[in-house]
Amino acid sequence: MKNCLSFNMSGAANYLSEQKKTTNKELASEWTEIEELYNEKLWNELTIKLGTFVKHPALQNEEALVQLYQNFLSTFETKINPYGLVEILAVVVGHISDKHEANNFLEKLKEKVKICDEAVWLCKVMQGQIQLEHLNDLEATKKIIEDLKEILEEAGNVTPVHGKYYMLASQYYRLVGQHSDYYRAGLQFLGCSIDDFPLDDWPQQAFFLGLAALLGEGIYNIGELLAHPILQSLTHTENDWLIDLLKAFNSGDINKFESMKPKWSKIADLAAQEVKLRQKISLLCLMEMTFKRPANQRTISFGEIAAETKLPLNEVEILVMKALAQGLVRGHIDQVAGVVNMTWVQPRVLDRTQVASMASTLDTWMLSITEMEKLIESRANEILTN
Repeated sequence: MKNCLSFNMSGAANYLSEQKKTTNKELASEWTEIEELYNEKLWNELTIKLGTFVKHPALQNEEALVQLYQNFLSTFETKINPYGLVEILAVVVGHISDKHEANNFLEKLKEKVKICDEAVWLCKVMQGQIQLEHLNDLEATKKIIEDLKEILEEAGNVTPVHGKYYMLASQYYRLVGQHSDYYRAGLQFLGCSIDDFPLDDWPQQAFFLGLAALLGEGIYNIGELLAHPILQSLTHTENDWLIDLLKAFNSGDINKFESMKPKWSKIADLAAQEVKLRQKISLLCLMEMTFKRPANQRTISFGEIAAETKLPLNEVEILVMKALAQGLVRGHIDQVAGVVNMTWVQPRVLDRTQVASMASTLDTWMLSITEMEKLIESRANEILTN
């Protein structure tokens, strides 16, 4: 074993010596610095240096990177930070043309870095990317996503792997048409990695998320997407109408939804789901009606609901029952009186108009409390004097 290690180190020294002979002065300088760090056994500094070096334009080909690993990195890979090692080798793996071989490489790498959970998670995410983007193995991708989901949710804190995982998951869900899962994973990705996400990709991501918000089953909290800066990347693009449509849904504005039909109906997925879109915005309209009303004035007649939602009167009760069943509102229906008594509406991320409405409601509450205080003081004086 000692002789083998000596051979490897000697091989690494010879490899570095050869690389320094390059006519590229900048690259030669980089190799010299790497050699010094290696000879001094400054593994942390060497890891940081290699993390940048493997991305050098002159090395972006399979042969150069594989040789770098085989002749140099492999001789000390167990001595450096496991997660840092995986990040370096991610660049190498990305250039391996045989993707089955790349996947096998990652499988072996997981064993080498198993002392570090995050390093293993990153290997799995990279395998998922290969399965999804190159091998078209949706089942293998799904298994990786499901295996990691609970682990990452219970991690206790957001790690560098979370953003990469949510990107993989969102790509998979979009490909298989799971709109709700895509929307949630997409927002989680933005929450973890928005600073690293290329600005040029923002409009496309915003468009896909917007469609998923509209088409996703059980997605009624659109305010979070409306509040995210990525949505503004659609401004002055051919898809800027989507911002207005999302605002219409968020506020339950059925008139706006109908007036925009010439635009949104050009999107095949939206046109094909017109009935479901109408059902969703009707539910959001009911939620908004409930939200706007003071807590002591939430008895809403079927006629009012029919007028706001533009539904026939005989369909209003079904709409209210759906809202109650999905937990969007709470209350009870009085069929005899033809009213619904609302007691609660599902919390949502609010836009400025909705926040202003809530502020107005709070002002009304404060006024009521002040009047009640004055009434109590007045009654108290009467009781004391008598």
